[in-house]
Amino acid sequence: MARYSGPVCRLCRREGAKLFLKGSRCLSDKCAIERRNYPPGQHGRRRGRRPSDYQVQLREKQKVKRIYGIFERQFRKYFKEAAQRRGITGEDLLIGLERRLDNVVYRIGLALSRAHARQIVRHGHIQVNGGRIDIPSYQTSQGDLIAVAPGSKNNVEIKMAAENAAAVQTPNWLQADLDALQGSVVQLPTRVDIDIEIQEQLIVELYSK
Repeated sequence: MARYSGPVCRLCRREGAKLFLKGSRCLSDKCAIERRNYPPGQHGRRRGRRPSDYQVQLREKQKVKRIYGIFERQFRKYFKEAAQRRGITGEDLLIGLERRLDNVVYRIGLALSRAHARQIVRHGHIQVNGGRIDIPSYQTSQGDLIAVAPGSKNNVEIKMAAENAAAVQTPNWLQADLDALQGSVVQLPTRVDIDIEIQEQLIVELYSK
């Protein structure tokens, strides 16, 4: 499947927010948002017109897609599933995205970024409840144990990610044991547990047109 292969810092600048696409670099003074907080391109510094409601809604959708690293077709599938549930559609959409295996691996601290998490999942470095799962979109459930496969525990990048994540607080719905390179899903996430600045109602309004 096709993937964006250009400079990811450009995506953060386009959305005007930190999307945390480059791991620890996003927390340093080298972050593109800190150095050039304006859209990319030769007209980036120019003050444009006030964006329309549609533009605001579209940008919010694009931001979420880029944070979780998915494309339109898959995103629409998540939205459709969320709309069919009895809860609040926008919240159910974000919860579905948070439960992705690649996101959980990143949130536990076993990957440097979500893109890195997708890579190590696809390469078979991750096990769920003792069995290898190589599908990044796999939906985790309460009680699942996510661990680095025994043969991959010496992977330099995974060990580096665990060391960097030691000082970062793990979300309440997850439990991490970075010494053992594993973690577990204590409970399913709620909207309160998702600390990303997203106005999900704008996405619902966009797809409701």
